[in-house]
Amino acid sequence: MSAGEDAVVLFYSTSHAIKAQRLLKNGSVPCAMIPVPRHLSSDCGACIRIDRFSKNHAVAILNEKQMQFEGPVNI
Repeated sequence: MSAGEDAVVLFYSTSHAIKAQRLLKNGSVPCAMIPVPRHLSSDCGACIRIDRFSKNHAVAILNEKQMQFEGPVNI
């Protein structure tokens, strides 16, 4: 993933971010857990970085598993 082609998915807790990372990896969505950029949120310290072209697939997986999240937001 390179700058300008990434998006982040924000979560309400670190435990949700960890669970989401596992779900996305199992769903073949390349992702990485990173610190939340401070200009986006201060709610939770971790977010999931994904390729912005994988956003629809990632959202579908998270919605299917009834995960609560914000985004994805392009960075």
